[in-house]
Amino acid sequence: MQLRLFVPPTADLLCFEWRARRRGFQRIAGIDEVGRGPLAGPVVAAAVILPAEVVLAGVRDSKQLSPSRREVLAQQIQATALAVGIGSVDAATIDRVNILQATFLAMRQAVAALSLQPDLLLIDGPYRLPLPIAQSGIRQGDQKSLSIAAASIVAKVTRDRLMRAYHELYPVYAFAANMGYGTRVHREALQRFGPCPLHRRSFRGVVVTAAAKEAGNDQPGLEPN
Repeated sequence: MQLRLFVPPTADLLCFEWRARRRGFQRIAGIDEVGRGPLAGPVVAAAVILPAEVVLAGVRDSKQLSPSRREVLAQQIQATALAVGIGSVDAATIDRVNILQATFLAMRQAVAALSLQPDLLLIDGPYRLPLPIAQSGIRQGDQKSLSIAAASIVAKVTRDRLMRAYHELYPVYAFAANMGYGTRVHREALQRFGPCPLHRRSFRGVVVTAAAKEAGNDQPGLEPN
């Protein structure tokens, strides 16, 4: 069942949820992902089911929040939500199935990890998951739906924590600072050391530097400290 819910971009962040509840849906899961663009690390998705009458001041698209504010809000969301599910797909799988399919896989994992079965999915982006659940894909959903915005914060905080932990294994890439994105420092480290097991070898920025390393007769990769 495909729902088509349209509201102006400036509408209240609960407008999608209110409309869905008027149509009889009760367990509404917002879904979002983070990490499609980086050169390294997993893509992470979150699914969040919020109570009907919820107040979460300051929750909005995670990209509009500082890291410290995201951490505080993620704790509030975890404490307030009826259910939270996380999905994570690693670099090797991303290389095997491509980043879009890996994103969908992470979203499906997040839904499966929910302790409550949702009866409606609100998904960030014009997407539909191969699941037997009513769903609606919403362009820029993290700016229009509180449930999706909450999922975006949980996903971002979860992935950032993972990347800070990976920094301890591979410090030369400065993952704690760049979260796997292709910053100058990260690219320079790739050129010097080649890719590590966390790098997405199907991504152009990694492919080019790996090829340059091999052409220079150096062994790519780096053993963790």
